[in-house]
Amino acid sequence: MKSYLQNYIDGKWVDSTGGVKHTVINPATEGPASEIVLGTSADVDAAVTAARTAFETFSQTTREERMELLGKVIEAYKARIPDIAEAIAVEMGCPISTASTAQAGSGLGHLAQALAALEKFEFSEEVGDNVVVREPIGVVGLITPWNWPMNQIVAKVGPCLAAGCTMILKPSEEAPSSAAIFAEVLEAAGVPAGVFNLVQGDGPGVGTALAAHPGIDMISFTGSTRAGIMVAKNAADTVKRVAQELGGKSPNIILEGTPLDKALPGGVGGVLLNSGQSCVAPTRMLVHVSQHDEAAAEVGKMFADKPVGDPMSEGPHIGPVVNKAQWEKIQGLIQKGIDEGATLVTGGTGRPEGFEHGFYVKPTVFSNVTPDMAIAQEEIFGPVLVIMPYKDEDDAVRIANDTPYGLGAYIAGDPAKASKLVGKLRAGAVFVNAGGLVMDMPFGGYKQSGNGREFGKFGLEEFLEVKAVIGTYVPENA
Repeated sequence: MKSYLQNYIDGKWVDSTGGVKHTVINPATEGPASEIVLGTSADVDAAVTAARTAFETFSQTTREERMELLGKVIEAYKARIPDIAEAIAVEMGCPISTASTAQAGSGLGHLAQALAALEKFEFSEEVGDNVVVREPIGVVGLITPWNWPMNQIVAKVGPCLAAGCTMILKPSEEAPSSAAIFAEVLEAAGVPAGVFNLVQGDGPGVGTALAAHPGIDMISFTGSTRAGIMVAKNAADTVKRVAQELGGKSPNIILEGTPLDKALPGGVGGVLLNSGQSCVAPTRMLVHVSQHDEAAAEVGKMFADKPVGDPMSEGPHIGPVVNKAQWEKIQGLIQKGIDEGATLVTGGTGRPEGFEHGFYVKPTVFSNVTPDMAIAQEEIFGPVLVIMPYKDEDDAVRIANDTPYGLGAYIAGDPAKASKLVGKLRAGAVFVNAGGLVMDMPFGGYKQSGNGREFGKFGLEEFLEVKAVIGTYVPENA
């Protein structure tokens, strides 16, 4: 068991003021994986003081200075990818093959995109005889989830550094070690003291203190919609900016007549990746009534054939879900789907065959799912796919939009037909015959999937204030 018992504040590793130890459970073994100390509001106060002091100088650095710093961070990050991947595999159960590539690699991708965005970004523009300038917003509180730890941490930290902001990070207490390693990366890269601060902790303790703190100018939060609502309420009294990326229940429309051998694998892969623990996973597959039964049979076979195994072993298998509470939630929703009358194609409740412990879930497919069912509305966050029949394209759009969420939407089939549907889908990203995210495209949601955007120049813009300068002016840091 590895221990990360200190916070990183003002360029130093320091003990918590009043914090208590917290053991992280390995979801594959149900034994201890690591331990941290859950921080306190006093730790947040110390981090805010350090960040506010550092902002006075870091906010005045030049584009070139910040580009040089990001370059050093990139090199330091590369050296720690094996350590980051191992921490993710041990703490949240992502198989090491995926943890070493998609998980740890996403952090490197976001750093590269932050550097590219900074190099090209226009921090000032002339409007007639006057000038609009964009300046760092100030001290930012970053609250990140456990499911894609480095993706969500670096998608925030990278543009914060590029913008000239200072920050306090609270990662999830379910997968905190990769964040501690990332703090070591920034320290090794020479990020100035107080620019980046790490306070480990839980939501009620550190998360609430960050959101409510009068010394913090902005909160960038990724997590559940329920928690996002609480963050926004806690931030309201200080009128700080709140940017949120929340839950999702993304539809995947298979257009009528599309060859299923071409349309199905991408959607299946998107759900099974990371054991279904992705907010933008295409977990609702919408298939025309004429192809529904065939699609259900094919998808059921793909899920049934998906191996489940030890996250520390290389291979194409999926691992466990993150913890007991999440496992029990998924089991309850699978049973709910059965009780509501959906057709269980494969999978079901309980652990997969051969597993007596660990938070492993059977890859599960339901068909004949209707929009009123809980499994069609609630974010399950596990390897569970629901297949829903539709009558025509208008019906498909209606079903696609019929949830509280609007993070992603997928369309498979004729691009010309798909293009006619894009504008009707209420989602922040629409993937047409494509599977993954593109890191220089905006990422964020409609409706209860949040507000604001991340990635590339769009992420950089989130951490900037807009100032109108009226009269004669020559920008110093254009």
